[in-house]
Amino acid sequence: MLSLFGAVLGLVLINVPIAVSLGIVATLAMVASHGLSSLPNMPVVIYNGATNFPLLAIPLFILAGAIMNASGISSRLIAFAAALFGWVRGGLAHVSIGASLFFAEISGSAVADVAALGSLMIPGMKAKGYPAPYAAAAMSSAATLAVIIPPSIPMILYAVMAESSVVQLFVAGIVPGILGGAGLMGVASFLARRYNLPREDRFSWQRVRKTAREALWAFLLPIIILGGIFGGVVTATEGAALAVLAALFVGLFIYRELDMAHLRAAIMEGGVQTAVVMLLVATSALLGTYLTEVQAPQALARAVSDFTQTKWVILLLLNILFLFLGMFLHSAAAIILVVPIVMPLVRAAGIDPVHFGLIVTINLGIGQQTPPVASVLMVACSIAKSSVWEVSRVNIWFIAVLVSVLLLVTYVPVTGLGLVNLFYK
Repeated sequence: MLSLFGAVLGLVLINVPIAVSLGIVATLAMVASHGLSSLPNMPVVIYNGATNFPLLAIPLFILAGAIMNASGISSRLIAFAAALFGWVRGGLAHVSIGASLFFAEISGSAVADVAALGSLMIPGMKAKGYPAPYAAAAMSSAATLAVIIPPSIPMILYAVMAESSVVQLFVAGIVPGILGGAGLMGVASFLARRYNLPREDRFSWQRVRKTAREALWAFLLPIIILGGIFGGVVTATEGAALAVLAALFVGLFIYRELDMAHLRAAIMEGGVQTAVVMLLVATSALLGTYLTEVQAPQALARAVSDFTQTKWVILLLLNILFLFLGMFLHSAAAIILVVPIVMPLVRAAGIDPVHFGLIVTINLGIGQQTPPVASVLMVACSIAKSSVWEVSRVNIWFIAVLVSVLLLVTYVPVTGLGLVNLFYK
């Protein structure tokens, strides 16, 4: 099993696409163990792996986020966040974090979050004299909230791979997401004093009311969609379809900023992001089938159980594993590749699958901030035109908040499971 992971990582490090790496290693492993007779079954495995019904929520949420971004929702959320937080020292960083909290309820993707909001906020901060590394670090870490606060694409993937409840995972992410946002704002305030950053505007209730009215539909959309999912009216997949229809309605008939050119660009963006994720899902199904046939998950569970049976030590080991994987793998690849393998161990240790799903999600969100892969950080650095290492030196303060949330969720389970237990158990 370790040799397979080593082969995948080796191919990734020489710039072979992750999906292709998974497919190559899985194919070679299947042929080596079962011979050429296994080749005809591989297309069926790949097709079945990518056509799981709950996975339809992923392209739909991605498309909804792209349409909403093209509909002027991002600018209205930023305006409202500026009215709420712009009066504090270093207020634009707080605006970035606050806008990410709202946009996270729409996109479900940290990359989409930083691309949509960062393209507006990072140049704005630089124009006001904010150091480029600070602007990129604040926006990058704030975007990670999009994978913690529902709807979250990594949570959907985890729920499918672990055969867990995506709705309960969404609920579990609410409190940690809010705590993460508050912690990031605390760090932003500390660094704002350190850099002697300015206050932007005086607080005005009139401005808050005005921007709130303009952003009303931006607030109603997640309430309607997530309310339907949490209330059991629609499934996560149906909720994602509802999100697309709602985004089209708002863009075409309410804000009237969505024309055919913007719609075409949104569809293309959604298609590209979906292709990346679904190709990973399809090729990883091959490797998952091979590992299941050789009983690798059971072997891992036995090995760890022989080492320790203490639940909290096992969680520590799993945290270290996913933090490491997050540095090298796309979050979707890490979930698809590893979660099915460790789930027998998780269940044997008596760990709640929803609790573990939240831990995995936060771990991989941190991985989006830590080089060498650091997909979200790279987008922020590109927008800020700043060195990855310069940004990382500032970002370490924000990452410390995310790690604190991870430890709190891991060892104080009620942080994430409190609302789940209240409403569903």
